[in-house]
Amino acid sequence: MAETEQQPGSTPEDEAPTVTFMVPKKEISMVPDMGKWKRSQVVEKLLDLLGTLDQWIDETPPVDQPSRFGNKAFRTWYGKLDQEAENLVSAVLPADKSAAAPEIAVYLKESVGNSTRIDYGTGHEAAFAAFLCCLCKVGALRVDDQLAIVFKVFNRYLSVMRKLQRTYRMEPAGSQGVWGLDDFQFLPFIWGSSQFIDHPTLEPRHFIDERVVNEHYQDYMFLECIKFINEMKTGPFAEHSNQLWNISAVPSWSKVNQGLIRMYKAECLEKFPVIQHFKFGSLLSIQPVKP
Repeated sequence: MAETEQQPGSTPEDEAPTVTFMVPKKEISMVPDMGKWKRSQVVEKLLDLLGTLDQWIDETPPVDQPSRFGNKAFRTWYGKLDQEAENLVSAVLPADKSAAAPEIAVYLKESVGNSTRIDYGTGHEAAFAAFLCCLCKVGALRVDDQLAIVFKVFNRYLSVMRKLQRTYRMEPAGSQGVWGLDDFQFLPFIWGSSQFIDHPTLEPRHFIDERVVNEHYQDYMFLECIKFINEMKTGPFAEHSNQLWNISAVPSWSKVNQGLIRMYKAECLEKFPVIQHFKFGSLLSIQPVKP
């Protein structure tokens, strides 16, 4: 029986994809090459960037002033960032993407709080998420970096923001008081709750137990948020953090996570007082995505 003639441009179903094999070779020849093995060098550079912001806090102590909140030294600290933001971002970007630095630097400056009001809130936190998103869009951060983006970079960002809040007594921006999830943050509760899904022993009811928090906060983003709240606020937890108290009664972490995502969309992404301050450019455009 004659073979069936293959149509031009068609590919036989059983045709194996072409694979180019190579002889394995050493790639880690110097200590700096370890970045290829451990995590991307961009992640390391971002940690260095955040370390610089942390150092500037130490170099800019609070000033004596009549008002207890909103220390004006924050404006001095912010002035350093305003001047150096583009240089800091340029040091993170690959050389062929350096032209994106001015656009991406805007999100970095927006992510640390407002220098006029000396406040910080979920809109500023969203700006840092946008900053990381831009780095992904230009190819500086890769899919392989996704865990490090949250649990290394964003976690380090949180520590710097908490230091800012403590040092300069920043006001919560748009706080809903006891009816809000938290005065300053939201995203770490989403990512932190996802970290707990299918955990064999720790359930939502445990995060209001101060002993559990103190024992495990270094390993879990959600518990680190609770610890910071416990340090900053006084009185019964159910009174100063009523929303979180109610969440502790949810039976599973997956339900907590799903509920927080819906809440973030409703309370942050769809609220005019938050989104009116968000800035759009070529990387994060306000124009609808073409189908």
